[in-house]
Amino acid sequence: MAPAAARDVPLIQSLLRRWRRTPPAVDETLWQDMRRGCPWLHALDGTREQRLRELAAYFLQRKTITPVAGLELDAGQRLLLAALCCLPLIEFGRDGLHGWSELVVYPEAFRVRRSHLDAAGVLHEWDDELIGEAWDSGPLLLSWADVQADIAEPQAGFCVAVHEMAHKIDVLDGALDGTPPLPRDWQRQWAIDFQRSYDAFCAQVDAGRETVIDAYAAEAPEEFFAVATEYHFSAPHLLEREMPAVAAHLRRFYGPSPFAPPPQIP
Repeated sequence: MAPAAARDVPLIQSLLRRWRRTPPAVDETLWQDMRRGCPWLHALDGTREQRLRELAAYFLQRKTITPVAGLELDAGQRLLLAALCCLPLIEFGRDGLHGWSELVVYPEAFRVRRSHLDAAGVLHEWDDELIGEAWDSGPLLLSWADVQADIAEPQAGFCVAVHEMAHKIDVLDGALDGTPPLPRDWQRQWAIDFQRSYDAFCAQVDAGRETVIDAYAAEAPEEFFAVATEYHFSAPHLLEREMPAVAAHLRRFYGPSPFAPPPQIP
């Protein structure tokens, strides 16, 4: 018979796994204060709000939130960031948080150094000013000023936290290509519909025509998905009007937008 200590190892491991799966509950007062100031959360129904609350608690347990450049964040602000990052995961679940461990928050737009070696072997270097970025297997970066600006105009078509989280979800299958992990049949139809809509949108942008959807969506298929995700959560009526096939896929993937009109009862 194995020694008692050895027999206890599976039990200890099971208890540790259970502890990790059950993050501490979010303080009720803190949650309600934060919820009142965030229109996306205020618009959720009770069941989906509870799911988001549990995801936000899990986020706070498993992710490090690091304010930089003199920024300070209190408990309510950290909870707000966690909730916004988890908004696209209400249906997908906590598996959408896999593969990274840190949220870095700048006071405002920040600069990153870029480099590119062209076909002729010439190295090009430049600075980009960003309001958010998601590294494939590294941290997620956000501008606090732009998070606040999005909250101030929640139906303007923008939400930088949701945009960058879309990239994190997108890359879960190993490729940043505008297609998140999906069952095979759905993935096939998603790819067809998104490619058709992306090509049509790029043609509009290339022709110099003004677009209702932010033209940044034409940068690449992964940006098209991330920008469409922003519109799903912040201007679903515009996405439905301009790209109905894309809107239908995102409703199925994310669930209904908090700002979508309630279904009509016959």
